[in-house]
Amino acid sequence: MYKVYGDYNSGNCYKIKLMLNLLGAHYEWLPVDILKGETQTEAFLAKNPNGKVPVLELEDGTYLWESNAILNFLAEGTPYLLTEPRLRTQMLQWQFFEQYSHEPSIAVARFIQFYLGLPQERLEEYKAMHKQGYRALKVMEQQLIRTPFLVGDEFSIADIALYAYTHVAHQGGFDLAQFPAIEQWLLRVKQQPGYIGMLD
Repeated sequence: MYKVYGDYNSGNCYKIKLMLNLLGAHYEWLPVDILKGETQTEAFLAKNPNGKVPVLELEDGTYLWESNAILNFLAEGTPYLLTEPRLRTQMLQWQFFEQYSHEPSIAVARFIQFYLGLPQERLEEYKAMHKQGYRALKVMEQQLIRTPFLVGDEFSIADIALYAYTHVAHQGGFDLAQFPAIEQWLLRVKQQPGYIGMLD
């Protein structure tokens, strides 16, 4: 059985929870409170020296970290990991986009508002994150106008990676009403067999 060290409210951790439930896999969830510094303890750093969640503990006692790397591992041999070279590259392209252009703005804005309560000293940063986050959402919207999922007609880990923080973007002050294709895509993801919500 897998063990997942994570924060229920973290989008990066939710990716792993969603993937495991879509697969019908058995796992144990071990809560980690990032605000209490639990990712910086000696015990946790022994699992992930980078001091971040999620961490996946395998049955042999070894650990994997970085959410998108874990997604690729879990999806191996399943329909969620596209195998045709061009499609697989496009899938990876969206995962890199998520970590470089999407998560650093949308997740940070959400952290400032949802976790910290929008403190005055981080208001300018919050506004900057909105500018970058809306740019990322526009990129997604352009693709989802053309195709039902991020890589054509196939639901894949690219969708799981980007769904995690997009579906809670409103908690960071983002208005998704101006992105109808994204809103329809969010509904399609929720319709996948085995879907589970972030706090379910």
